[in-house]
Amino acid sequence: MKRRNFINALAALSGVGVLTGLYTWQVEPFWLEFVKVKMPIKNLPEHLTGKTLMQISDVHVGNRFEKDYIIDSFQKAQKYKPDFVVYTGDFVNYESEEQFEQLEEVFQHVVLGSLGTIGILGNHDYGQKWAEIEVANSIVDILSEKGISMLRNEQKTVAGLNFVGLDDYWAINFYPEKVMQHINHDIANIVLCHNPDVADQPVWNGYKGWILCGHTHGGQCKPPFLKPPMLPVKNKRYTAGIIELSEERIMYINRALGHLWQVRFNVRPEITIFELEKA
Repeated sequence: MKRRNFINALAALSGVGVLTGLYTWQVEPFWLEFVKVKMPIKNLPEHLTGKTLMQISDVHVGNRFEKDYIIDSFQKAQKYKPDFVVYTGDFVNYESEEQFEQLEEVFQHVVLGSLGTIGILGNHDYGQKWAEIEVANSIVDILSEKGISMLRNEQKTVAGLNFVGLDDYWAINFYPEKVMQHINHDIANIVLCHNPDVADQPVWNGYKGWILCGHTHGGQCKPPFLKPPMLPVKNKRYTAGIIELSEERIMYINRALGHLWQVRFNVRPEITIFELEKA
């Protein structure tokens, strides 16, 4: 190759690299996708057929990206007028008590379901080393005031649909047996669980149905046709989307609305809209 041709080729490659870097930093992290999924549920009451359930996960309010993106996303989500809304953990990137003020500000624009709104905590909601119970309690207080029913190894029936909320697997309040041993299998149930690795734990007590998770962010960056190189789960099959499990359990992993770091490639941020139907 002649020297001039080599320099031109090198310049072209450098330009592609710069554009790709700008895209992963300034475009895709804010290119929100609303993903629509059918959700067949056993024992679903007739009056809930066709209702919608919106899942918002891993909001990550903090200092690593502008909060206006989250507020704008909430405003877009409100236009769908969901019947139920569930938040599956990691409301903040906790660094200091400043995040409480930021959470208050962002969740003035909270997306609420017309029938009910449920939430659970993620590992980041427990502060440093996922072990600060006072941080978690403060976040729960703020969110409860905004109209979100927070479940911590608890269950709550709303308009005929029973929500089972597990506390975070990595944090200090993971006691799923407190609620799983009391599930009524003859009603319509949905389990909320931040970390997908819980699917492999012996905690399910015969539960058959949907498990809604977050935590992975889909890896945030994924080479085409390959698995994400970095996933914060033991089971690397648990990336994003629908995962068929054994014993008639189905897990859905949301790709996250926010992000730990402002970079995404081939893994757009997501809000999921489920349409309820009888199994």
